[in-house]
Amino acid sequence: MAKVELKKPNGDVFLIAERAPDNSYIHAQWIGIQTLDTVKQGGTLYIKMLEEQPCPRLLNNHKELIGPWTVANDWIVQFWTPRVMELGLEYMSQVLAPGVYGKMSFHQLHQFIGDKFQIKMFEEVEPALEWLLTVGKSDQSQQPFGKRTLS
Repeated sequence: MAKVELKKPNGDVFLIAERAPDNSYIHAQWIGIQTLDTVKQGGTLYIKMLEEQPCPRLLNNHKELIGPWTVANDWIVQFWTPRVMELGLEYMSQVLAPGVYGKMSFHQLHQFIGDKFQIKMFEEVEPALEWLLTVGKSDQSQQPFGKRTLS
């Protein structure tokens, strides 16, 4: 699937979703102010992407998100999270919004879904992607220090 842009009725893009060419992750880049409707549209797009081709890693990027979106947390907890878990999501790298309200929205959500799959929060995209691409790999460098073996 190519890059998909979802737009509000006024033409403003509110989500850009793109699968990495090797299917190593899906990048969801949220833009601007979000509503319950935009979160549902974006979440449903992500579900469709997983239905078409499962992918265990999501880079959920709120770097350009503005304001709170707690109005959508119930839908995310009750509908989106169980569905994406069924479809194989295992790891989510969360790039937090720069503003306090966006951060607060995710921290509130994290209380409800933080034990469902591995989630790690970041301030910037680059370390978030680096973690996402290495977490869960069998490479010894990713194991705790005490579990490394030397050859």
